[in-house]
Amino acid sequence: MATTSPRVAILGGVRIPFCRNNTAYADIGNFGMAVKTLGALVEKFKLYGEELGEVAFGAVIKHASDWNLAREATLSSGLSPLTPGITTARACGTSLDNTLIIANKIAAGQIEAGIAGGADTTSDVPIVYGRALQQRLLNVNRQKAPLDKFKAALRGFSFAELKPSFPGVAEPRTGMSMGDHCELMAKEWKISREDQDQLALSSHQKAGAAYARGFFKDLVVPFRGLERDGFLRADTSLEKLAALKPAFDKTAGTLTAGNSTGLSDGASAVLLASESWIAARGLKAQAYITHARVAAVDFVKGEGLLMAPTIAVSRLLDAAGLKLQDFDFYEIHEAFAAQVLCTLRAWESADYCKNRLGKDAPLGSIDPAKLNVNGSSLALGHPFAATGTRIVATLAKLLEEKGSGRGLISICTAGGMGVTAILERS
Repeated sequence: MATTSPRVAILGGVRIPFCRNNTAYADIGNFGMAVKTLGALVEKFKLYGEELGEVAFGAVIKHASDWNLAREATLSSGLSPLTPGITTARACGTSLDNTLIIANKIAAGQIEAGIAGGADTTSDVPIVYGRALQQRLLNVNRQKAPLDKFKAALRGFSFAELKPSFPGVAEPRTGMSMGDHCELMAKEWKISREDQDQLALSSHQKAGAAYARGFFKDLVVPFRGLERDGFLRADTSLEKLAALKPAFDKTAGTLTAGNSTGLSDGASAVLLASESWIAARGLKAQAYITHARVAAVDFVKGEGLLMAPTIAVSRLLDAAGLKLQDFDFYEIHEAFAAQVLCTLRAWESADYCKNRLGKDAPLGSIDPAKLNVNGSSLALGHPFAATGTRIVATLAKLLEEKGSGRGLISICTAGGMGVTAILERS
């Protein structure tokens, strides 16, 4: 007898305003942001004391003490303490991945409802010391006698061992930052500075308009004196953006602080459930998650670090039996304006689509009026692990407003990976 998986609904989401690092959330860290966000979601859907199947929550930059972040934040959220939590990380795709974790468990019948989300701080970062000091301290700890501990602490000691190490943004296998890699992509795909600045300007203008019309009113909860994102500059201009100096390739680069995302702090979360769970509580679905794919590229041998979404989306379309043009909304994470533009250009390229994607024809162009219609990461900020569920919540609400339709999510990540998904409402 054939069985079908239950549809997985997105009921909605919340987030705190995203802000620049070393500002409003500098002293609070991932745990505080996670508790506030999960608590706001609990309040929004009246989940006090509710036992959910799972909370999947992650962070990219975290202290060793945050190893059980999801469970600890869940215990402080207002949910039943019987709700499990799993802590994850896939760089910028973390909370979209968490959405897929929860969705797959619901579709498999393992759970009825769960929360996905993420938090990230570039303010409260772990500061560690080098291996020499680490080994010295471990050796001291192994000694039994006080005199032996003293000797182990001082023998061969150098003050250079006290030099701290801060978290880096360089790819371990190349030593290059994500921005350096994206500069190479921009050169390969001949993405102009003007086009990058125009996309950044559009993102700020769209986000400003979305705030003005109240779109974010039930998505963004005030926190620590903030009611909107700290990166948003709705009054910026091409002239202001053009005046900024290159941020990575100082001599011939086109990526700047204006067309690249800044270091951010923030958190977001979404609630997912089966239709039976929703019906039993008199709730409504905003949209359904129907397909998802992840992919990776060999950036060490020359592929563009942030080009994996081009591959994941191609496979996603095949699995769904859709064309690239069969969407009402496109939510493409704006890590850098150049990354978005490289992605779009690759899908338009007959050579790339044939030789890399194995297609007989290009995937083609999308309608720019359907791209990131309420702005995206360039205007709103990009706390690494929080971006995915920010996008999921945004797209689900867009589909609810429209009444029906389909949206595509595409997120590039460090390590040369891409996470993609389709949301639908009928």
